[in-house]
Amino acid sequence: RPTRVLIYDTTLRDGSQGESISFSVEDKLAILRKLDEFGVAYVEGGWPGSNPKDAAFFAAARGVALRNARLAAFGMTRYKGTRCEDDGNLRALLEAGTPVVTIVGKACAWQVESVLGASRAENIEMIRESVAFLVAAGREVMLDAEHFFDGYARDDAYALECLRAAADA
Repeated sequence: RPTRVLIYDTTLRDGSQGESISFSVEDKLAILRKLDEFGVAYVEGGWPGSNPKDAAFFAAARGVALRNARLAAFGMTRYKGTRCEDDGNLRALLEAGTPVVTIVGKACAWQVESVLGASRAENIEMIRESVAFLVAAGREVMLDAEHFFDGYARDDAYALECLRAAADA
């Protein structure tokens, strides 16, 4: 039976975080085109809410005809205590105009409580509501379950509950 492997490339975000690396908008567009030619299924373009260059890239990428790749904007779940409709990060993700949105959501209870300062239940709702909000806006959504394996080692039931919250949204 044939197996299909889909590649999700993060060069335009993670790859630009190295020392002495700074992609221009034109660089990012050229890399996007090459990854598309190569047959990469998903290309993560950056974090549109984080800086003007990424916002400019997403605006320029609207004019690029992709044959293989689906462009993804990267961000995070809504902030604790904020409604999705009022969250600037989620708004920037939608304004990027990409067919795919990848959001990072914590999947480790220790990270949730110590770093986010949120309760476990609120984090689950942040994941569920953010995914549902983006899906309702017509986006394919991927969850980057941050610290999943550490979380699974500490509390497997909670880590899996985070995944289910996204999947069930």
